[in-house]
Amino acid sequence: MASPEFQVDLSNCDREPIHLLGAIQPVGFLIALSTDWLIARVSSNIASYMGTSPDEMIGQPLAAFIDAGPLHDIRNRMAFLVNTDTVERIFSCRLRQDLPTFDIAVHFSGRQFLIEAEPASGQHGDATGTVRWMMARLDGQPDGDAFFREGARQVRALLGYDRVMVYKFAPDGHGEVVAEAVKPGIGTFKGMHYPASDIPKQARALYLRNLTRIIHDVDSVPVPIVPALDEDGTPVDLSLSVLRSVSPIHIEYLKNMGVRASLSISIVVDEKLWGLFACHHYSPLSPTFERRSLSELFSQMFSLRLESRERREMVEYERRARDISDQLLGAVASDETLLNDPDWLGDILTSAIPADGVGVWINGHYAFSGTTPPTQDFRRIIRALNGTAAGKVYATDHIGSLIDDAAGFAADASGLLAIPISRSPRDYVVLFRKELKEAVRWAGDPHKPVTYGPNGPRLTPRESFAEWLEQVEGRSAPFTASQLRVAETLRATLIEVVLRLADEAAAERHQANARQELLIAELNHRVRNILGVIRGLIRQSQPDETAVKDFVKVVDGRIHALARAHNQITDDHWGPAPLEALIEAEAAAFAANRRTSLIAQGPPVLLNPQAYSTMALVIHELVTNSTKYGSLSGDGQVHLTWHRADDDSLLVDWREVGGPPVEPPTRKGFGTTIINRSVPYDLGGSAEISYARSGVHARFCIPRRHVSQRPTAAPPRIARQQQQHGKHVQPELAVDPHLLEGFHVLLVEDSLIIALDAEDILQRFGASIDTASTPEAAHDALDRSRPDLAILDINLGDQTSFGIADRLMDMDVPFFFASGYGEQAQLPMEHRARTVVQKPYTIGNLIRAIEGMLGVSGEFV
Repeated sequence: MASPEFQVDLSNCDREPIHLLGAIQPVGFLIALSTDWLIARVSSNIASYMGTSPDEMIGQPLAAFIDAGPLHDIRNRMAFLVNTDTVERIFSCRLRQDLPTFDIAVHFSGRQFLIEAEPASGQHGDATGTVRWMMARLDGQPDGDAFFREGARQVRALLGYDRVMVYKFAPDGHGEVVAEAVKPGIGTFKGMHYPASDIPKQARALYLRNLTRIIHDVDSVPVPIVPALDEDGTPVDLSLSVLRSVSPIHIEYLKNMGVRASLSISIVVDEKLWGLFACHHYSPLSPTFERRSLSELFSQMFSLRLESRERREMVEYERRARDISDQLLGAVASDETLLNDPDWLGDILTSAIPADGVGVWINGHYAFSGTTPPTQDFRRIIRALNGTAAGKVYATDHIGSLIDDAAGFAADASGLLAIPISRSPRDYVVLFRKELKEAVRWAGDPHKPVTYGPNGPRLTPRESFAEWLEQVEGRSAPFTASQLRVAETLRATLIEVVLRLADEAAAERHQANARQELLIAELNHRVRNILGVIRGLIRQSQPDETAVKDFVKVVDGRIHALARAHNQITDDHWGPAPLEALIEAEAAAFAANRRTSLIAQGPPVLLNPQAYSTMALVIHELVTNSTKYGSLSGDGQVHLTWHRADDDSLLVDWREVGGPPVEPPTRKGFGTTIINRSVPYDLGGSAEISYARSGVHARFCIPRRHVSQRPTAAPPRIARQQQQHGKHVQPELAVDPHLLEGFHVLLVEDSLIIALDAEDILQRFGASIDTASTPEAAHDALDRSRPDLAILDINLGDQTSFGIADRLMDMDVPFFFASGYGEQAQLPMEHRARTVVQKPYTIGNLIRAIEGMLGVSGEFV
């Protein structure tokens, strides 16, 4: 039995060792056997059933007291005990010929076998047919209330108790009577709530192991088991016993209710104690062992049907929730502003999860629908939610457990379910539930008012069982597990909506950027082609007069300088371009047939498009004049340096040395005007130029608004030369004037003027040329002869040259592309690695591309 030092009262009844009480009810007897089938213990009433005293039986083999046939049957039943929580039954077993028949239960108890027996009723019906009929009645019920009510009716019809209740456990352990079947005239307990302490946790644990628990008569005297303790000082474990005696606390509890006999049958759903069939009778009652076993089987079938119903309901509920999620996605897909409409969002969410109000918090902005806390309290709630696990649904039926001073708005919001809708924990949709104002009918004060009963501090009759009302304060109806699962589904949907809207916004921005880039590329293409046509017209239209030729050359150089500047600017979508690239391009333009000495030095800087075009003309004029009259006309040098001033403006210094003596210009030409006035007029800066006899010296100041710092990565060629060779670098380009002698070139170009200009450049270096303006003409040329190399304009009217490129690749003919789109031209995958030359054609870009293709080094050295 329990330790005599352990005194049970209301404060510790949840720790009472009810499975170690060391006694059974007097309706039967008990025999405990060791593993070698020796009798180790018996109930003290064994003589009244078997005619032999405990002292005569203990230590003797069981075979000495029962016949061989029943002993064989018991041994066989023991073999059916597949685990420690199994109980096997034998009905109407005659242990000895001189004894009546008994109904017997056998099970393991630690290292012992327990045999329990009670007089057999001799009444054995069709158990299979009975249960089948009971289940058929149960399966015909349309809803949960009818299902529970029919279950109570079937158990009462089977066992004959005055009251049979379906008792459901809540998550916090308290119970509610959800259905009952009662004898007329004794009142109803349906809808009453019972405190969790009425069925202590250790009792609930036993209900999971032993599905039935019977009390035949609350006034019966328990029968002790002898010896009470084994050699280890341990009482017998009666967890699975069918005759186990009852806690005095529970006996007094039943007496206070006027109950004389009871039976509890466990309802186990999903391996958890869902509830009980609680049977009460107001006089002693002992249903037969066979009927009790049948009721246990019915309860197991009932549990399976209940589990199936609950799963179907959950699946149907979650299916509706998924439909709502799909509706949410579909609605927002057609109207993204709905996400900012709390009334619409509240309607659609509360149709899936019942709530009284919805609060939306996105990027610090909030909106409300329905009944919600005040704004300042909503902000406090959001801050507190950020301290919970990010990215997970959070629910509570008591906001007061989340923040302080929640009682002030508890009437409007006592519970919440927060659905995070962003990957960071700052954005939420929060569902609020009002305070649960309805009265809960407690069958006894859950706080257990204590007075002194016959066994000390106990529950007295009225204090326990007159209906007691408790107003639920500061709490809402709790959110169920299914609702939390639905909330997770909605969370995923809302995050998908938010991400989709973000993706759509990003896609729209990307499309807008792509359209803008396409437009810019098309404009650049047209500008480059126009510049190419103008250059070609000028070059092809010049007469033989020397003066006119010189004029054409000057104009051509200026147009070419602007074209080069345009190319540099549009390389980065009309953004700032590097000053070093401008200087490099101008140096290369005059290096085709001579050696130049242009020493460049300065930090990496970028000029905006306006300043870039202006300085392109200025540097062009300076280089042109120096090539004609100054240091670059002979063996002299030009030192071109730049640096940032204290006010972040850019100071550019041009100094010529080592050239022929300089005379100031006798007239003010257009070139001089560009040098003197462009920077002040176009850029708001300053320009100074002096014509010292030793060499021209020019200084320019470009305001800082036109200048930005160049990233240090991937510097242009001149900057790399400075890093490799120090401050003073002499970029040189030596081009062999016979580079293309003996080469047959296929030139595919749809503009005659531009084609003529390219032909002039190629012929200057000795090439023979076959020109085609359409893909068909190009294929005809390839049919006639195989070229040594080819230059393909990508866009040929409404066609492209990619088919020609494929054929050239098959013929193993080297080629490169040309386009007004330049590097923005879209090439097929098989030609992505090909060089693309920006038009207009120049000596520099054509010869460099040819040298790169032929593997000839003509780079700056």
